[in-house]
Amino acid sequence: MSNDPSPHTVLFLQGPPSNFPRIVADELEKLGHKTFRINLSLSDWLLWHDRRAVSFRGGLSAWPAFLKAFLLRHQVTDIVYYQDRFPYHSAAIEVARELGLRVIAYENGYLRPDWITAERVGRSVRSQFPADPGAILAAARDLPPIDLTVRYRHPFPLEATHEVAFHLINFFVRAFYPRFEADKYYSPLFEYLSMLPRLLFSRRRDRIAKILIDDVIESEAPYFVFALQLQSDYQLRYNAPFPHLADALEKTIASFAQHAHPVAQLVVKVHPMDQGIEPWGRIVRQLARKYRVKRRVHLVDGGHLVTLLQHASGALMVNSTTGLHAVDLGCPVKILGAAIYDLPGLTCQLPLDQFWRNPQAPDEEVLEATQRLLGHTIQIQGSFYSRAGKQAAAREFAARLGAGRINGPGGWVEPPPREEKARAMGLPLTYSEEMAVRGKVGRWRRAWRG
Repeated sequence: MSNDPSPHTVLFLQGPPSNFPRIVADELEKLGHKTFRINLSLSDWLLWHDRRAVSFRGGLSAWPAFLKAFLLRHQVTDIVYYQDRFPYHSAAIEVARELGLRVIAYENGYLRPDWITAERVGRSVRSQFPADPGAILAAARDLPPIDLTVRYRHPFPLEATHEVAFHLINFFVRAFYPRFEADKYYSPLFEYLSMLPRLLFSRRRDRIAKILIDDVIESEAPYFVFALQLQSDYQLRYNAPFPHLADALEKTIASFAQHAHPVAQLVVKVHPMDQGIEPWGRIVRQLARKYRVKRRVHLVDGGHLVTLLQHASGALMVNSTTGLHAVDLGCPVKILGAAIYDLPGLTCQLPLDQFWRNPQAPDEEVLEATQRLLGHTIQIQGSFYSRAGKQAAAREFAARLGAGRINGPGGWVEPPPREEKARAMGLPLTYSEEMAVRGKVGRWRRAWRG
């Protein structure tokens, strides 16, 4: 993306449960750019309701026409939003494409814990970050190393409080934005109430998990780790070819049973923030019995994932950013969905059935170049929640956006390099295709929990 020093008119849509987007807007205005905000929910309004903000209270079907009229009326040049697959944002991508506008998506970073991602259009299959290791090595060759020192920590309770308050306000107080669609996999009230027992018994689960992890490591048998994601993660719905995470787990266990070494073990690791809604214990037991490997498949709910990965023969996941951290530990990784880091030299490109006997370790040179190019093009150090982290990230985000340096130099290729693979997987790419996926969510959940 070439430098563009001309003044921008930037429209902000929904952000994270934080005032971070308003701080970015303030920084942009200091640089001479103009900013607007459209609030879609009461939580949006509570976080940002100054002279730059307007509200949209119509139904989702009326959103594209409203947005297009707003963009034309205010001569907007850029649209900025959090999470590209949120339906309002996915529709905005198509409207912006029609009008020839720039769109920038941001989320939690790949180089966590204190980085955010900011890239044009979106993540995963929509990302236009290079997918060719040769191109990455060439683009990163003259870039300085990335300092991964953690500078902007924030306590987890602070993030959790923001998250819970944001969604429960929208759930309970609907009078001001009665037609807002949150696109949540579970009802927020059901989700947060379900987590209370897990929080109460977390220490007990960790003690049991530590014993299981120690036993697996001390057995000295080769083992692989399947890292579960949250079933509510939208990356699963839109960037993976599985109706339910359990389908990915079944594919993995079936392949493991047939192709792994007879003494190899498979450890299924529950996500540390799992809501406790999906019955993973029952699902794992059923699948292990079905494929006759019940003595070789273990469920671990708690404990330290890094410890598991450091001693594992390999790790598997759908598309979690945990895979990038596993690669950083030198652990061979197999990705089952679509992920920006699923690249030759980083992850195993062999078919799943061959992974068990020939797990390909990451190439250190490709890893270092990928981290460098990520850090200089689509990663920004900072935080959505700590004061210092918000200010640092907002200042850099605004500087890159104002100068036209999002994804550049070297972090943008055309056409989108992951779309062909996504089409082969049958993944949704357009707004209408995503709406069809949203309609299936309830049926998928009932099928696995029934």
